[in-house]
Amino acid sequence: MFSRLRSDIQCILDRDPAARTTWEVLTCYPGLHAVVLHRPAHWCWTHGFKWLGRFISHCARGLTGIEIHPGAIIGQRVFFDHAMGVVVGETAEIGDGCTIYQGVTLGGTSLYKGVKRHPTLGKDVVVSAGAKVLGGFEVGDGAKIGSNAVVIKPVPAGATAVGIPARIIPSKSGESADVTSTDRKFTAYGITQDDDPVSQALRGLIDSASGQEHQIAMLWQAIEKLSANRTATDCVPGDAARKECFEAERLNQLLGK
Repeated sequence: MFSRLRSDIQCILDRDPAARTTWEVLTCYPGLHAVVLHRPAHWCWTHGFKWLGRFISHCARGLTGIEIHPGAIIGQRVFFDHAMGVVVGETAEIGDGCTIYQGVTLGGTSLYKGVKRHPTLGKDVVVSAGAKVLGGFEVGDGAKIGSNAVVIKPVPAGATAVGIPARIIPSKSGESADVTSTDRKFTAYGITQDDDPVSQALRGLIDSASGQEHQIAMLWQAIEKLSANRTATDCVPGDAARKECFEAERLNQLLGK
């Protein structure tokens, strides 16, 4: 029991730069309190003391602002960061090393009892603030859910899901979709600049348009050289066609590139 508590405290010290000492984490982190209180609640639930498990869960909700159903399964080194308003449903499963931020809902869309209604998070999943993961599907190891995303379908391992409804950004070579180096570092809130698929699509269109304008300008310049014995106005409709006016750099800056 104490070794698991030490592991829970250490994972908070590793992931939260605001955490200074073990004593501070032990006394001032509601996410840790919610996990510690969930364990006896879950034991009661699985050993037939359903009401007692729900009552412990209810008290934990009042003390921490985090609502975890006693039937939910929580792995080791799970960090509820800030986590006010988090709701974890009865059949939800949270894998080892996951990080869950405030306002997250691991909810269900089915009203049938006795079935898997809530999501299963793999290992090292990051669920950002305000995200809603709804349904009895799996979120793969190392996946990341963007802030305020509404996820209603499975997320592959290492992928990133953003938007409403969530769009899936595939992983790169088995790593998380936003990893740009070989070092796998913890990303607070699970979001980096390259996580928006709409932004990525717009950047691709901007680069393509810029390249096409460059090619058109070169073609007109070639036509002028081939028509050296004629006046430029006979071949070229205007100066605009011979100059690149597309402001690709400025548009990319507007997208945050």
